Amino acid sequence: MTTRTLLPAILQAVMKGQPVALSDRHYPRWHLAPVTGLMNDPNGFIHFQGRYHLFYQWNALGCQHQHKCWGHWSSADLTHWRHEPLALMPDEEYDRSGCYSGSAVDDAGKLTLCYTGNVKFDDGTRTAWQCLAVQNADGGFDKLGPVMPLPGGYTGHVRDPKVWRHAEHWYMVLGAQDLELQGKVLLLRSVNLWNWENLGEIAGSTLGGLGDAGYMWECPDLFMLDGKAILLCCPQGVAREEKRFLNTYPSAYLCGELDYEQPEYRHGPLVELDAGFEFYAPQTTLAEDGRRLLIGWMGVPDGEEMLQPTVAQGWIHQMTCPRELSLRDGLLCQQPARELAALRGDEQRVEGAASALAPIAAK
Repeated sequence: MTTRTLLPAILQAVMKGQPVALSDRHYPRWHLAPVTGLMNDPNGFIHFQGRYHLFYQWNALGCQHQHKCWGHWSSADLTHWRHEPLALMPDEEYDRSGCYSGSAVDDAGKLTLCYTGNVKFDDGTRTAWQCLAVQNADGGFDKLGPVMPLPGGYTGHVRDPKVWRHAEHWYMVLGAQDLELQGKVLLLRSVNLWNWENLGEIAGSTLGGLGDAGYMWECPDLFMLDGKAILLCCPQGVAREEKRFLNTYPSAYLCGELDYEQPEYRHGPLVELDAGFEFYAPQTTLAEDGRRLLIGWMGVPDGEEMLQPTVAQGWIHQMTCPRELSLRDGLLCQQPARELAALRGDEQRVEGAASALAPIAAK
């Protein structure tokens, strides 16, 4: 299927697949999930002009990791979400193999997406472009094209830009794999989102006191929390331990200090972020009141995902609930966002042995 025919096929897939998915007994009641097809990484999580926006990797045409678009939800309160126009499709030469993950920023009042355009070649090699798109008056997004090619010294696995503003510059962290097949995180700087200077590797396998820590670091997210610089990452290839890093691919974080001038990131050990068996590619944003919020993909790539029963109903995966982050004694702590309290019903109390209790009626 050529990318030029993708939109009619997506519309047909949604019209045919949505009734099936929504009638599935496994379909969630309030967790965000695709109306059909496969959903994975959260992208572009941002609070912009009074609403939260959450984009997501989406293949409407099936439950395989192909034809990656960016779907789009928005919400005023983190509990009631509405569908927005499809944001990105892989319909240009520079993103023809998929509009891969990225972030969103407020660029002088314009909601701007920063994403990876993935290109796979027939000989099995690949490349990646870091690209921009800006929201238009109809709520969709106009692509501005690539702003950065594949940097020298790295394989085609360079992706997932997370962009933020600090002082007079824009900064970006990128997940990367060097030519020795070691996972790294790159830090870049720009005055205008278009011209980027690579400041070098700030974290990754064999850096900062870490030993061999994987062959690819995906989905980096760097932010300040209680005076510390936190770097979220998804290191692929980390050795399993008895009670840690047991997923096919884990999510982890580093805690330390970032020196923008050097630049240098001094950090402690790599700590698993979530030990649940389905958690990956988390992304954070700032709430209007300054809280740091996180949403993750309730899934893990290359594991047992295709064994899930929802595949038979034409859909797979969902998002975690939004979480509030805090730092306690150097450890990153998470709890459900306080807005979720609005979803609670009347309290019900029961006492006694569980085996003797009557079932609680669902409401």
